[in-house]
Amino acid sequence: MLSSLNHHNSLILEALLSTLLVSLLPLPAASELLNATRSRELFTSCNLFHGKWVPDPSYPLYQSSGCPFIDPEFDCIKYGRPDKQFLKFSWKPDSCNLPRFNGVDFLKRWSGKKIMFVGDSLSLNQWQSLACMLHAASPNSKYNYVRQGTLSSVTFQDYRVTILLYRSPYLVDITREKIGRVLKLESIQQGNAWRGMDMLVFNTWHWWTHKGSAQSWDYIQYGSTVSKDMNRLEAFFKGLATWGRWVDLNVDPTKTRVFFQGISPTHYQGRDWMASSKTCNGEQQPLEGSTYPGGTPKEVEVVKSVLSKMQKRVYLLDITFLSQLRKDAHPSAYSGDHAGVDCSHWCLPGLPDTWNQLLYAALVM
Repeated sequence: MLSSLNHHNSLILEALLSTLLVSLLPLPAASELLNATRSRELFTSCNLFHGKWVPDPSYPLYQSSGCPFIDPEFDCIKYGRPDKQFLKFSWKPDSCNLPRFNGVDFLKRWSGKKIMFVGDSLSLNQWQSLACMLHAASPNSKYNYVRQGTLSSVTFQDYRVTILLYRSPYLVDITREKIGRVLKLESIQQGNAWRGMDMLVFNTWHWWTHKGSAQSWDYIQYGSTVSKDMNRLEAFFKGLATWGRWVDLNVDPTKTRVFFQGISPTHYQGRDWMASSKTCNGEQQPLEGSTYPGGTPKEVEVVKSVLSKMQKRVYLLDITFLSQLRKDAHPSAYSGDHAGVDCSHWCLPGLPDTWNQLLYAALVM
């Protein structure tokens, strides 16, 4: 009871001090402080990731033909996708308004900073999306674009902002040894390349399910045990827990903002969204409403479990559900560098632009 009263009294005192502070400020500054306070209150009560897709003729934020950073595998319009309606939707959270992406504001806020995406081809998808969005917002800004091995970058020179991509499909290491390629669930030597960033956006899952010729390792090691395989969800949990320990030990939250991209869903099974079609091919509209028949993937719970046990705060860009509704947004058969039907990645412009809009909202709200 005493604890409850003390907490109540502290809240009253905090409110009185805020009111006194505002009364002492000049009118413009007082108004700005009140607006900032309301914005923070709104953000804490807002679930950005639960809502629905609504038609919006003001989208997309850029044209693929005007962006020099898009890989052929994401350039659906260039490679013949005939329908354009998938470009004309915006995400509307149920409990608040999502701020529209302001590329110039983003560049100014992060002037002189380095932002790194770390992960697989879904990180590539989001990295190229952000580069396109910033280029469209400041089309006359000089840039330097480098694609080289594991590390790629785009630097907007007028603002001294660099966004980098470090390719690491598992986040943990793969080493070449006498027995072959070994996926080491407790090793992140590559993490040295992630130091010194002002923002880190991590992602992994897509490659953990690969088998056969698509699998990039021959053995998997945890502790002293080396085996040919193990339950992939269990391996994912162990590898992600190693990443979580790396963040706790190596990231200073006063200098570096850390995000986890969340699990990007696939649409290879039409039954997941109650459709007679086998895959995403031919889909032209998002699912209506705010439910997804296929439910939440188990790997999402693994991510949330690991994040909940970490000491350092990592912001989860919880993009799974809103992306599940976008069965229409994949390259499908219109992917220049991808054989067959691609229901894993996303067209650009397209869904990853919303992921970056949510990233922006997390930075400004």
